[in-house]
Parts: sequence; C-alpha cells; structure tokens
Amino acid sequence: MFVEISLDRERDDPQRIFESLNSTGLELSQADLIRNYILMGLNPRDQNKIYQNYWEDIERLAKDETNVSRVSDYIRDYLTLKNKKIPNKGKVYLEFKAKYPSASIDELERNLTGIKRLVKHYNKLINPKEESDKDIRLQLEYINRLEIDVAFPFLIKVYDDFVSSIIDKPTFLKVLDLLQSFAWRRFILGLPTNALNKIFMSLYDKVEPDNYLYSIQKSLLQKSGSQRFPKNAEVIDALKVKDVYNIKSKNRVYLFERLENYENRERVAIEGNPDITIEHIFPQNPDPKWNIQLDNEEYIFIKENYLNTIGNLTLSGNNGKLGNKPFIDKRDLDGAGYKASRLFMNKYLSSLDKWDKLEIEKRFELISERFLKIWEYPQIDIETNEDNEELNIFEADDPKHKKLEYAIFFDQKIEVNQVTRLYEEVFKQLFERQPETFFTSDLGERISLTKNPAEMGLRQPVPINDIYFIESHMDSMNKFDRIKYALTIFDFEDELTIKYAE
Repeated sequence: MFVEISLDRERDDPQRIFESLNSTGLELSQADLIRNYILMGLNPRDQNKIYQNYWEDIERLAKDETNVSRVSDYIRDYLTLKNKKIPNKGKVYLEFKAKYPSASIDELERNLTGIKRLVKHYNKLINPKEESDKDIRLQLEYINRLEIDVAFPFLIKVYDDFVSSIIDKPTFLKVLDLLQSFAWRRFILGLPTNALNKIFMSLYDKVEPDNYLYSIQKSLLQKSGSQRFPKNAEVIDALKVKDVYNIKSKNRVYLFERLENYENRERVAIEGNPDITIEHIFPQNPDPKWNIQLDNEEYIFIKENYLNTIGNLTLSGNNGKLGNKPFIDKRDLDGAGYKASRLFMNKYLSSLDKWDKLEIEKRFELISERFLKIWEYPQIDIETNEDNEELNIFEADDPKHKKLEYAIFFDQKIEVNQVTRLYEEVFKQLFERQPETFFTSDLGERISLTKNPAEMGLRQPVPINDIYFIESHMDSMNKFDRIKYALTIFDFEDELTIKYAE
C-alpha cells in the first residue's frame, strides 16, 4: 500500500511530522532528527549546499573504525563543550534545537562551521590510525583502550589548539599523558567513573594559554574527594592487592604494554599478538610440587591475596609450555623459560631461585617504581583544598563517620550537622520546587517515594511534605549517592555545597 501525504508549507510543520515518526515504531537516531531539523526548512538549493558542504563531512568523519556512525555521540560531546552541561543521550536533538533555534542560512553556516571544524579531531580520537604522527597515534590508542570517552569534549579542543599551533607537539603529548595518569590512577583505586563527566565537561575553561599544561595539572590536582587525582602512596597501596588479571581485556593489555615498553627502544606489541600472553608465575592451579616448596600458610596466603596481582603476573610467549610447573622449571625451561626471555617483566625472575611471598613483594616494589614513572603525579606547587573548606557534594570525601558543620543549597545556608538531616532537607526542597520530576523519572522509585510507608515496608520513613514519605534507612554514603543522583536529574549539580565539621 502506498500513501501520499502532501504538505502545505504555509500551514504544516514538516519537522513536527518527522519528529512524530519516532513515536510510531520507526526508530530515528538523534543524528537523524538533527540532520532533518537542519535541512527540512531550507529550499532544495540551500539543502544541497548545507548537506554537501557541512553535514556530509560530519557524517563521514564521525564514524568509528567499524564504520558505525557516532554522529549522535559527537554532537553530544560538542554540546557538552559549548553548554558546560552533558545532554541525556536521548535528548541530544532537543538540546541542539534549544542551542540553535531556526536561523538564517548565514547563521546556520556559521554554526555548522564550528561543528565541522572539530569533527576532524573527533575522527582521530575514535580512529587513532587516522593520525599520521606515530607518537600522537600511540597515545590516542592508549586513551582509546582506557575508554575515557567522557574526556572527548575537552580533547577535541586541545587537539584543535595543537593543529592551530597554539601548543606544540611536546605539550600536546604531555596533556594526553596527563589524562591517562589521572584516569588510570583513579581506576586502580576504583574511584567512581561518573565523577569524570563533570570534570572534563568544564576542564577546557581552566586552560591558561600562557601556562597551558600547568593550568590543566593545577585544575586536576585541586580536585578532591571522589574527583581527586590519587597520590603516589594510595595508588601503590591499592595496586599491590588489586586483581588486575580479571579486569577488562583492553585495560589489562594497556597496563602490561605500558609497563613493558617504558623506555624500551624495541616496542613490544601485546594487543592482537597471539604469541604473547599474560601468565601467572604462581599458577592458578599449581603443580603439587608447589606445596613442597612453600609451607601451607604461605601457599594459602599467596593464592588468596596475590594470585591475580601485578606482583605475580608476567608476560610470556610460552604460556602453554610453562603451565603449572614449579618455579625453577619455569625459569630454566630450554629456550622458553624466564632466563631465556628478553622481556622486562621477566628480567627479575631470571635470577631467582624461589618464588614466595617475599619475592612477590620485592618484584612488586620494582614494578611500582616503574608504575610511578609512567603514570606520573604532577610535580607542581599549588594550593589544594585540604583545610576542610566548603566543597561541592560531588567533590566531597566519603561521609562515613563524619559530621557536617552546615550546607548551602540554592545559596541558602542550612544548619544541619547530620547527613540524615541533609538528606531530608534536600528532598523536601526538590519536591517543593519540581514535584513532577519525581514521577516522570525513576527518582521516586530510587528513594521509595510513597504516601503509605507501612504498605511499602519502609523501615525508617521521613516526610518530605504533608503527604509523601521517603526511606532514610541507609548509610551516609548511600544517602549521598541518592542526593547526587537527584541533583543530576534536576540539573542542579552546582547548587549543593557542604562543609564537614572539624
């Protein structure tokens, strides 16, 4: 069946009709909606001009190496950079419309010129192989493996500064290295990744052209709480016991490739190399002879605490041959043992006569020294926020076992000294301001919003008005998490500041 619908430009709005298709079963991407929003109001000649000179290039460049379109993601990053606010993935089109209302052809071209300019850099961030400079390409590959896409709004501007000769290549490389140190140290500690969104959203605003690298280092070092740049001592303490064998394959390969290739003129490729695998020195299923070489207490300690840590893991081109053998057999295996290996990760092992708890810890010390040289903590003098000052709740430390001195919400001081009281007050004010949001999102469900606390089985209900109650039976960290989630939903991330009591 064919249906023809004719529209009258004077009376009908073709864009509204196109948008409505999204609710009738035809799945339209945010990029589809944006493209048609840009083109539909133009006459055919201008449509061709805009499409061929701008949008076609944007669609071509915003594709990853598997040829999957990333236009929606790119526009989202571009709007994040411009608005200092991260659009919901399903509302990129609406944010685009709000940012760029219907305009003349000249204004449309000016807007699209900026979008087209930065998409060239976005293309290299998602396809590092497109970067011709091998040093930059390598750093982009590393960033790609870390999957820190939230840094793209910041990186596309830094990339543009490099291409425009505002910064030189060494500075650009140092910025790329700094981002890896920041993200990777946080990963080792297990700090929340959602804190990165807010950091990178506005990081470019902190850049000082005359002190480019320093200004970025300074901004990151001044972060505190869940947004902090982990220091040497805490990151090494965490690394010593972290299970790095069962992390994502991309992350695991990244760790070993960087450790192995630090200051190595002959780079060893690990990703995609079937000849090199990650091997347990003390095996996952040890040969019975390991029980003889180690006393029972040490055997159990290693298996329970160090088995999958960096101290007990190495690289091998002969994992199958080494298997579960005793340490001396692994060391001396003809042409395949640790003694025959040219890899840094095996150098220390080649001279040992045993493998026990003490040797694992000694090897970890050597690896940790190398770790701190690769993922450096910036050595600059700055004023940090260590004097118990006022902090945005997203930057504050874990509230466990802490009391508040006060809070500031919507520029009004709230005299609260317990997290529970803050929790109640924040949700009271949010419900008073915008009650509908509690029902049009999953926020109400998150906080167990109800008129009947007994029916809902609330263990510690607190009222937020004369009718509704929420659950407050949870620890301080969970209360903080729910407050932060609510502030994100309402787009009020900058409205709540707290001060811990000394």
